[in-house]
Amino acid sequence: MRILSCGEHALLLDLDDVEAALGLQQAICDAKLPGVVDVVPAEHTVLISVAPGTTRLSQLAEQISALAPVRASTTSCREVEIPVVYDGPDLLRVCEMAGMSEEALVDRHLRQIWTVAFVGFAPGFGYMTANAWTHVIPRHSESRLEVRAGAIGLAGRYCGVYPSDSPGGWQIIGHTTLAVWCPKRNPPAVLRPGTRVRFVRTC
Repeated sequence: MRILSCGEHALLLDLDDVEAALGLQQAICDAKLPGVVDVVPAEHTVLISVAPGTTRLSQLAEQISALAPVRASTTSCREVEIPVVYDGPDLLRVCEMAGMSEEALVDRHLRQIWTVAFVGFAPGFGYMTANAWTHVIPRHSESRLEVRAGAIGLAGRYCGVYPSDSPGGWQIIGHTTLAVWCPKRNPPAVLRPGTRVRFVRTC
């Protein structure tokens, strides 16, 4: 792990992979370190912001170095179920890429316990990983101009649910009626770092 200063009031932790970033993010949140006001995980980094005048960054770096990352399987007890209909326009293409039948791919997708590793691209868009999901699905070479909210897609090793209508290049395998992002809700995002997700087929 590399610990880098990021301005006067933040540290950027550079780690090996997404599992390490998620595990350390949870360890930092559990430790409730003085002065820390925000902890933001990404694919292999964690950004930590502190309130001005509360703690020295050098002291915070020492405290972080002493933390043991939380194992990915225990990063959160929060679990949500997402209803899904596998009717996406890219489903057959993804099956060909994975070398599997439609039923086999759907069954494998349903059997995973997905974990939201980080959020990005758009508010409420959670990048989900699963230890037993080994397929690496390439994005479209050109993004669609509009993907409807609720679309469930695959890109690289990640699974995601589009929180709102937007352009997008992920391979769409299905959709959900669950609103994963609602600004009027508290909190507005269903999919937050550490959340464990089970997809449940509705038809």
